[in-house]
Amino acid sequence: MSFGLYDASAPVFVRALTNLSALMDKALTQGFDEAKLLEARLAPDMRPFPSQIQLASDSAKGAVARLTGTDNPSMADTEASFAELKARIDATIAFIHSVDASAFEGGEDRDVVLKFPGGEQHFKGGAYLTGFALPNFFFHVTTAYALLRAAGVEIGKRDYLGRA
Repeated sequence: MSFGLYDASAPVFVRALTNLSALMDKALTQGFDEAKLLEARLAPDMRPFPSQIQLASDSAKGAVARLTGTDNPSMADTEASFAELKARIDATIAFIHSVDASAFEGGEDRDVVLKFPGGEQHFKGGAYLTGFALPNFFFHVTTAYALLRAAGVEIGKRDYLGRA
């Protein structure tokens, strides 16, 4: 059995998103002020906690859609509570699960074009996943973890990694 694009993406996204949802549960269980956590940011020029969840979601579902040639479900970025952010995580995971592993076949050679205000960036699917999608996804997951940790939520590496 070979290790393919599906193995390097879909289960990785699902696991990290699942763990992220559990981190949010821990914050609430420990009695942290949800409103303060929603406003938290690491630096004044960085986006707040909800944006980190939204961007992690966008990164995961966007990668799966681009690598498989499927439609990327639109999400409005209007979440204003942990419950709404967790629902977004659940919807993202549901989308990932809805895409059959066979749809990833040949995706490593698929052309991926990302449009940014300064221009376009072109990739082949494999390079996009390893050089952009996964690093970008984990930037936002890690930033969300760091925001919770900096606020005093009792979480650690095992919580971030989840069950092995």
